[in-house]
Amino acid sequence: METMMKRRVILFAAACLLLLPDLLWAQERYQVGVCDWMVLKRQKLGEFALAHELGCDGVELDMGSLGRRDSFENKLRDAREAALFKHTADSLGVAVGAVAMSGFYAQDLTQKPTYLSLVEDCFDTMDRMGGTTVAFLPLGGCGNDWTTNKDKRAAIVQRLHEIGEAAKARGKVVGIDTPLDAKGNLRLLKEVKSDGIRIFYKFQTIVEHGWDLVSDLRHLGARNICAIHASNTDSLWLRNDPAINMPAVKEALDQMGWSGWLFVERSRDTKMVKNVKMNYGSNVRYLKELFNTYPTPAVPLKSEGRDADYVSIIVSRAEKATDALSITWTPRGENVRNIIANRYFQLNDIYAERDSLKQRDKQLAAATADSKLYRSHFGFDADLSTYLSPGDIIKVKDVMTYNVVQVTYDAYCDMIPRLTTEEKEQIMAWLVEARELAIDAESSNKKHEIFKKYKGRINNYLSARGYDIQKEREEWEKRVNARGGKL
Repeated sequence: METMMKRRVILFAAACLLLLPDLLWAQERYQVGVCDWMVLKRQKLGEFALAHELGCDGVELDMGSLGRRDSFENKLRDAREAALFKHTADSLGVAVGAVAMSGFYAQDLTQKPTYLSLVEDCFDTMDRMGGTTVAFLPLGGCGNDWTTNKDKRAAIVQRLHEIGEAAKARGKVVGIDTPLDAKGNLRLLKEVKSDGIRIFYKFQTIVEHGWDLVSDLRHLGARNICAIHASNTDSLWLRNDPAINMPAVKEALDQMGWSGWLFVERSRDTKMVKNVKMNYGSNVRYLKELFNTYPTPAVPLKSEGRDADYVSIIVSRAEKATDALSITWTPRGENVRNIIANRYFQLNDIYAERDSLKQRDKQLAAATADSKLYRSHFGFDADLSTYLSPGDIIKVKDVMTYNVVQVTYDAYCDMIPRLTTEEKEQIMAWLVEARELAIDAESSNKKHEIFKKYKGRINNYLSARGYDIQKEREEWEKRVNARGGKL
């Protein structure tokens, strides 16, 4: 029996080893990144730190603006600048998945006599950034008439053939963005006759034309797609966009055997279109959750044994703070959210224990709660400091206390405009002290009671310095009413 058991263990271990390469390949099959020009970091060193914070595997780095110049505004021609970019990317574990010539969104390829030197500049940059093999070339600047205008089409085909052969000679591939469906793209690739040219597939194009995305992908085929812009036009986040059935897209790509980079170009929520972290954080996270295993947060949510509805409420409350920091959809944001939620859970447990002990020993109940609150208070700051700056920790505390500190401080300054610097500083000091106590309180009512007590202290202080608080408030109310507001 023992021999049989050992044999089964050995066979199971061998099976696991055989499956391991497939499991690893499945994890690395898809990489998710963002376009640096769309996150307002075109050829800026900060693009790598931003990509890292968003949870990206890499970036699609742009060659710089083009306009009517003969060359890109590419600072990475400088070997030292490129080395700094490469070092920064490597140190953060962020890859350069592709290099883009986005300038051709607005410039006509057939009207650029320097097109080959532009492409070679792109290839050189790809080498400096670690041997990236995929370049992006949009044909948007050529307009759409070239698809039916024989002369214009012939000119594009000729130049794409030359570009493709140059790419092949350098061990690279140029992915083109066209207004065509799969049938049209296959025909174009056949005319170009170069393995150095493939399609840089764009979901937005297919959706805008009303074509079936999944069918189009399958028709085009895996070998003809070098990378994907996996987003729609600006309207909704990908997770909320009914125009793209992303699970069906993944199933199709899996069955096609395709692997490569998925870059988020757009799909920003138009209600917050300028909030880079929230828009791209949400889209990157959605793609990584769907196409890969999203990294497990370092800080677990301690929700075991708690009512599911209660946990949902607490998590939503915690996300108000990460929303205020614009990090909700990032790995860092998930850790911060869990720290805040766990703090709420901890407070609930402390006060539940206090209430239970009260039934037999009120002094013991109070002492036990105070001791645990003291440790919990400083532990909360320490936990947050792993992920947040001191200024951001204050923002978290402000959200947790309904921003009463700033609202109250501004009210006093508006009520009594002649407050001295010393008086303003004292008011703020007491309000900050109140906030530190309020974040330990068991309910919103208790938090407001603490602030009410400190407002009383502030009023007494101001009265002692000669201010008539009642009169000041009456005059303030008149001023507020006169400007159309109300207290």
